[in-house]
This record gives sequence, C-alpha cells and structure tokens, in this order.
Amino acid sequence: MMKQLFAAHRGSIAVAVALLLTALMIVQLDYRSDSTRLTGGTALPALTTAQGEPSGNAEPSATTEPSSPVPTTSSSAPTSAPRPPDGEKPWMRKLEPGEQPPQFVMFSFDGAASHPHWQRFREIARRSGAHVTGLLSGIYLLPDGEGKRYTGPGHKPGGSSIGFGGTPEEVRTTINDLNGALSEGHELGTHYNGHFCQGAEPSVGKWTTAQWNDELDQFFGFVRATPDLKLDPSTVKGGRTPCLEGRMDQLLPALAARGMTYDTSQTARGVVWPRKTASGVWEFPMPEVVMPGLNKRMIMMDYNFWYSLNGAKNEPARAAEFTESALNTYRGAYQAALTGNRAPLVVGNHFNSWNAGAFNSAVESFMGETCGKPDTVCATYSEVIQWMSLQDPAVLQGFLNRPSSG
Repeated sequence: MMKQLFAAHRGSIAVAVALLLTALMIVQLDYRSDSTRLTGGTALPALTTAQGEPSGNAEPSATTEPSSPVPTTSSSAPTSAPRPPDGEKPWMRKLEPGEQPPQFVMFSFDGAASHPHWQRFREIARRSGAHVTGLLSGIYLLPDGEGKRYTGPGHKPGGSSIGFGGTPEEVRTTINDLNGALSEGHELGTHYNGHFCQGAEPSVGKWTTAQWNDELDQFFGFVRATPDLKLDPSTVKGGRTPCLEGRMDQLLPALAARGMTYDTSQTARGVVWPRKTASGVWEFPMPEVVMPGLNKRMIMMDYNFWYSLNGAKNEPARAAEFTESALNTYRGAYQAALTGNRAPLVVGNHFNSWNAGAFNSAVESFMGETCGKPDTVCATYSEVIQWMSLQDPAVLQGFLNRPSSG
C-alpha cells in the first residue's frame, strides 16, 4: 500500500485538492505495524519495507512550501551549551576500550528549498553546534519556466508532483541558502526530483535500477548545471525516496554504483543502529515510536504526528498542544536511545508550516535543547558514517548488534 507520508515543499496547494486528497488518505489508513524484511535485499531486524507502513501514518498531497515567514508557537528555541569552535569535532575519533558511543541525533529535511526555514534552522544550529542534512529535490534548481528540462522516468517532459523552483529570483535565493548551509558544515543529500508517489504512475515504487539511474543522472545534471551552486556532486552521498517508497533491490545498486553510502527511506520499530545492506550502502531507518497520550506506534515524522493527532486537519488553536505532543515524542525517543542502545536517532522532517507551524516548532525546540547536551552530537549522515569507519570493527559490530530501544 501507499506510504502515508508525502514530502512538503515550496509554495501552497489549492484547498480543493487538499480536501480531495485528505479524503483519499482516510481510505488508505490500513497498514502493517511490524515487519522484518527488506524488499529484495538483506534482511534487517525490525525494518519495514517501503510498501509496508505501520498504522497511524498518512500521506498528504505533494504540498509545496509557503514563502511567508515561518509561524512558530514558541518564542524561541531553548539556549543550549556553547558550541565548540568551528571545525572542531572532538568526538570524531576512535573510542577508548569500554567507552560508550556518543548519542548521535541526525536531523534531516526533505525538499530543502524553503528560505524562511533554512534561516531559522541554520540559526538554531549555529547556537547549538548542530549539523543537519538537507535532502534536496533537484527540480527546485529549475525555474518554473524551465520545467521541461526534466523528464521523470516514464513521464512526459515537464511533469512533476511538486512543481519546480519558482521564479529565477526564488531559485537564486535557494542557491544562496544551500551555499550558506554548506559553508556551515551542513550536508546536502538527494530527495530525487519529480516526487512521483503511488498514484502518479509510473511511481517510484515501481522503478527499476535503470529508472533510478535516469532520475539520479538528471539530479546530478541539475546540480552541475546550476551557476554559482557550491555543491560538489561527489559529496552527495545518500538520500530519502519520495513517500518512503521504492524497491530497495532496485534503488540500492544505483546508489552503490555511484559511490553513494547511505539511504534513509525505510523504517524500524524503535531506534536502531544502521545496517550495511548487501550492496554496501548503509540503511539508516526512521524510527517507529509511540507518541505519549496516543499509545500507538507511528513513524517519527512531522506529518505522521499531525495525521495521528487529528487526521491532518488545520486547527491553529491546538498548535501549542501539538507542539508539546511532538516534542515529548522526540524527547522520549532520545532518552530511550541515550539510556539504551545509543543508536543514532534519525529525526526526519519537512520544511513546513502545518497547523500554524506546530511541528517545526517542536523540531526547533528539540534541536535547541538537545544538541548541546553532554555525550550528544547532532551530526549529518556522512559524519556518522565517518565516525563508524574509525572504530574497531569488532567494537562497531557490537554496537550494530544491540537490540532496538523504544
């Protein structure tokens, strides 16, 4: 069945379309809560497939991100401990015998092309010493008038479920935001291009390796062809698929052939260590956790929270309530990992302003209060992979074998 999580992106969507898609989502709310297999790949404990979603998750339409300032329900993110000097990573070393790993927290954002959100999260990251990962939709580098430069696998030229990059001035702003993020140590990965989820056929869930290669060829082509973008294509090492869909036996070989090192499109029950797949690509699954008060398990992602709380209806008066529910979910998952298996905590989100910014406010607060804590490192995927490469193989394997927390 369809993964119930679309990525949020730039612009706004018509109310009529949103209402129609909400009705469709309700029909689709029948999902497996647990699975232990990878589609066509190596069996990984507690991972669900891209087609198998736990209950309590729903897909919005392929919404786009508004250009207005980001509404928040809190005055500011909490002040954290002073960050180390720029460039210093005292934790990037081999552990001493018996030493526990840092508690890594990995913030990532699908789409990665919203100016107000980049401004807000870069500010919090500077204060707290965090590095985050933006998963860029490549067609946001194309002005609307140049959409026919993209042809999604099996689709007509100029087709896209999420639009394109807006006016030339808006694309320029996106380039400046991405360059600024890179200069501050943040990572850019891929969210691919056209965002063709189930229903926009041929959707990514049906793509072959050849089609994924086509999509990636175009993504990297857009990166290389964008004037003044300071993103070295060789540093794009992984990504997340649209709607978490896709056959891993078809996608992962395409990533591995390009020297890419991670995917973060699958899910796991609780917080787990990443697993290296048969293709050599690391899989960092998104955790399925229980939201306090609801007592049901869901993917720890913004839209999933919203849908579980009220069916993704816009209720601005409840924004503070929703922020607190999401924030407490993050806190619980973090504490479970910190006092349990110390697995990297994947916090996947979108640049969105859903329900008066309730869910971005939760991420902002969690980042601000967590990233400066002792034994905690808010890092990118590639930084965590680099850290793992420094460890004694037997010690690292011991970590990877630890059972799920939360």
